[in-house]
Amino acid sequence: MKEQYIVAFDAGGTRLKVVVMNMDGHTHKAFYTPSYASAGAEALFNTMLVTVESIKQELNGELAGIGLSLSGVIHPDKGVVYLPGKFKMLEGYPLVAKLKEVFKVPVIADNDGRLAVYAEKYAGLAMDHDWVVGLTIGTGVGSGVIIDGKMLTNRGLQFGVQVGHLIQNSSGNLFCLTGNYGTGETLCSATALVLQVRGAIQRGITSILSDDYFSDPISIDFEKIINACRSKDALCLRELENWSNNLANLIVNAVHAYSPEIIILGGGATLAADLFLDHVQAAVNRQVFRYPVGEPVPIVISNMQEFGSARGAALFLKHKLQADVKLLDA
Repeated sequence: MKEQYIVAFDAGGTRLKVVVMNMDGHTHKAFYTPSYASAGAEALFNTMLVTVESIKQELNGELAGIGLSLSGVIHPDKGVVYLPGKFKMLEGYPLVAKLKEVFKVPVIADNDGRLAVYAEKYAGLAMDHDWVVGLTIGTGVGSGVIIDGKMLTNRGLQFGVQVGHLIQNSSGNLFCLTGNYGTGETLCSATALVLQVRGAIQRGITSILSDDYFSDPISIDFEKIINACRSKDALCLRELENWSNNLANLIVNAVHAYSPEIIILGGGATLAADLFLDHVQAAVNRQVFRYPVGEPVPIVISNMQEFGSARGAALFLKHKLQADVKLLDA
């Protein structure tokens, strides 16, 4: 009998993360490719088709299903049903149905922030905790919450909780896709730091990135900024400190709302955690209001880094498939 495996995708605004997992939970491989958000949903769908076909050719096994980790409000049998503007034409696009039609296997979708925390609960740093907040910091800020051992969901199509959409500074001029100003996503995402640095350079503040910026502003990305911080660039270090303060404020809000035992950070921005985690931890401990007084709130970095949401999608589908088999056997 051929080994069964799941292909899971995490469709971010910049990259499509891919995880291939067998039914024992072993990850065969994890990699990423461009998500082509600017090209629209059809381009994303075609990339998924090519990727799955390539994996099928590579592995001598049987495709058991496809898991999808997506941003916004997700219908498990349809895909993204509410995400205005963030990913071109993805809102309302029947991604789940189209993949089912092509590959004739189960396909299920869920919110990326929730799936990242799902992965932590069943295969990561949340396995021994019942009260958890997870934040995925990348193009945006995804989130998921575990309350008394259970994933937080609600009637809004399992939208869960959107910590990144909490309003932190409504007097600012940063507009969010939610229709609000100064949300966590506009202030604490990797994108937010990039826009801070680009804006400062545009205002004439000197940086080792200035020449690159004026040659091609889009070339100034998160990775370049972090490298500049490691080179002690004053502008980038100053903006990183401001960004870290905003992230600390967002985490304080999450602690006050959900009283977690642990905060787990994931996503691409955590690759620079050595530059900001201690600062954020100290600020949260100083600002948080909780009892016992002075008890710290541990903030840890996911071991899964950029692939947490994709692993969560694979695990979620694996558990569902195994549960259905047990029900049929009964």
